Amino acid sequence: MFLGHFAVALGAKKAAPRASLGTLVLGAQLADLLWPVFLLLGWEQVRIVPGITRITPLDFISYPYSHSLFAQVLWGLGGGIVYFAIRRNARSALVLAACVPSHWVLDYISHRPDMQLFPGGARYGLGLWNSLPATLTVELTLFGIGIALYLKVTRAKDRGGQWTLWSMLIFLLLVYIGSVFGPPPPSEGVIAVSALAIWLIVPWAAWADRHRSPADT
Repeated sequence: MFLGHFAVALGAKKAAPRASLGTLVLGAQLADLLWPVFLLLGWEQVRIVPGITRITPLDFISYPYSHSLFAQVLWGLGGGIVYFAIRRNARSALVLAACVPSHWVLDYISHRPDMQLFPGGARYGLGLWNSLPATLTVELTLFGIGIALYLKVTRAKDRGGQWTLWSMLIFLLLVYIGSVFGPPPPSEGVIAVSALAIWLIVPWAAWADRHRSPADT
């Protein structure tokens, strides 16, 4: 899942209107933000196996610290506590904490059985990625719902509130299309380095959100 995680962040703005979209993206995509770092450190492993699923050629050999449910719950609790300590907003802290393990739920739906409940445990996955039409339908529907919810609760304060948001959304869509229909990556190292680019979406989302205000003001 890719667009689905951003859909969670966009939709979470309705539940936590005072939280920055950048913060919500950080929570919903924390697993994929940590994953390339852990790959480069050698703590987690992936290999390229063309055809292993219809959507991605990646075989996720080991990623217990970024993608197991247990780890994501701990990351979420930690993030929520830190957010509350800084912002003193319990509602936003709870939403942020919930966004982190939402990543596991969506990946459980899309991945082949490689998702663990806890490090060293059994692996699960419903395998949505084995069907291109089903994957596109689910991802694009979730993305559309997330965008609709975000637009319902925010409005642009200036022109920047329009173009910063829509440029980010179009960029995400193009990246997704390229990953689904493009050639397999040349190496595992390239995967890790290129995946670090997801970190750029966090400040981009925060920037867009600063140019928007609650729709009821």
